[in-house]
Amino acid sequence: MKAEFATGCKKDWQWNMILNTLKEKWKNGEATLNGWLSIGNSFTAEIMAEQGYDSLTVDIQHGFLDYNDAKGMLQAVRASHVTPMVRVPWLDPGTIMKSLDAGAYGIICPMINTSEQASALVDAMRYPPEGSRSFGPTRANISAGTNYASEANENVVSFAMIETEEAVKNVDAICATKGLNGIYIGPADLTLGVTKGRLAPGFDREEPEMIDVIKSILAAAKSHNIRAGIHCGTPQYAAKAIGWGFDLTTISGDVRLLAASAGASVNQTHELIGSDVKRNVSNAKSGY
Repeated sequence: MKAEFATGCKKDWQWNMILNTLKEKWKNGEATLNGWLSIGNSFTAEIMAEQGYDSLTVDIQHGFLDYNDAKGMLQAVRASHVTPMVRVPWLDPGTIMKSLDAGAYGIICPMINTSEQASALVDAMRYPPEGSRSFGPTRANISAGTNYASEANENVVSFAMIETEEAVKNVDAICATKGLNGIYIGPADLTLGVTKGRLAPGFDREEPEMIDVIKSILAAAKSHNIRAGIHCGTPQYAAKAIGWGFDLTTISGDVRLLAASAGASVNQTHELIGSDVKRNVSNAKSGY
């Protein structure tokens, strides 16, 4: 008997590991929507998990949080039919394995520039014989249902971030890496790297030269039959990216959503009462 993620089935009914619903939706040709968690708090994570995202990524790299915060956040999102993922700080096997042991169903790894680094990412995420992940899924053995040891390799997903000039040059070889599930574009660092700082970092690139780079990365992923994800700042750009063929789009994140909503609320109130006071809504265009 198969159980999808967070179905609410009693554990006695789960004869297999709970399925990764991202992979199930991709098999059905569906694009998926990812949320981003940079605030190190389990309650904000729980709130985000109830908003209809297909997955949520806990950002240990740039988020205002660490592994101890991530543990509670992964627990908080479990009941909400959302696939939990983690962006690790770097290509560090120990952190990758520990994030998976804590219950992450996907890892987004930054600054993957070569096929060798992509292979190292896959190796850290797979139990032998497909990799060298150490066995000790302390929480995942509970949160992911039964038969974790036998089915984790098939269920966890690996995303290599393409965000440097070197990575763009090597993107075909990276996408050809055996066992790699997908690539994930970080537009801010990608823009800095490709243009050597000529263009400011930020999401939702509209410059023709950056759109060409983004589409070339997407084409490389499609040519090797792996998934492509991209970080977006707005629903409009996410919809555009899905139209291009992206399988996973991140729609902003908790920090930017909170700042924008709070700022807009204050400004609207000032307008309604006729006040001349108006604050700029957070313009952290490139921030997570």
